[in-house]
Amino acid sequence: MPKSTDYVAKIPDDTGHIAYTSEEDAVWADLYAQQLPRIREHASKPYLDGFDRVAMAADRVPQCPEISDRLRTLTGWQVAPVPALIGFQQFFSMLAEKTFPAASFIRSREHFDYIEEPDIFHEIFGHTPLLTDARFAGFSQAIGTAGTQAVKDDYAWLIRLYWFTIEFGLLREGDSVKTLGSGLASSPTEILHATSGVPELRPFDVIDILRTPYRIDIPQPVYFVLDDLDQLFAAADRDLLGDIQTARALGLHAPKYPPKAA
Repeated sequence: MPKSTDYVAKIPDDTGHIAYTSEEDAVWADLYAQQLPRIREHASKPYLDGFDRVAMAADRVPQCPEISDRLRTLTGWQVAPVPALIGFQQFFSMLAEKTFPAASFIRSREHFDYIEEPDIFHEIFGHTPLLTDARFAGFSQAIGTAGTQAVKDDYAWLIRLYWFTIEFGLLREGDSVKTLGSGLASSPTEILHATSGVPELRPFDVIDILRTPYRIDIPQPVYFVLDDLDQLFAAADRDLLGDIQTARALGLHAPKYPPKAA
């Protein structure tokens, strides 16, 4: 995750409501309008089914309490606003408690097409659709539970499994490869990049994923493709901390991306 941010968290009132400005609502509306046809074309059925279940507002920034009401009914989860940047320990703990941490600010026009850190559009538009499905919610909780049992040195290894599945996973549907991950659903540029035929597509494999480094500030050069959702859900029952030790012993793969400029 980024180590610093230019954004300031929006603070909810006693009811959980955040007072977004008319310009912030307009940014949401424009992002929603731009992204809607792209997910309809490129996103997988599990994401699209969840998107329809959430039924989020199209013309304003949705409020966390209203999204939480829907999630609680479907899977027992909720969404809680947090500052732009939180540590891995807090992130894993919240997932383990069926609470999704949502950065409360929305991106500026300057970062309309690509923002490095997560914002409320990414959190609500990208993540909450999958959290309407008990199986995906269970996988997220399993990642969180493993994280609460991990030592600090394990965090960077474990987060790769979340990154290459819930954030940037792909799913094979018939003869097509569709986007599954939340980072793809909410990114106007990366959803097109992931389905362009340019990036390397690898079969889903937990150990391979744990050994694959990534950068958060560029479109991914490598994605992992699920042939069947049962592959993902079975991973929730694995000894993930044992998998980390196996991956650590094998070592990281050589990066497929250029080094970040100093």
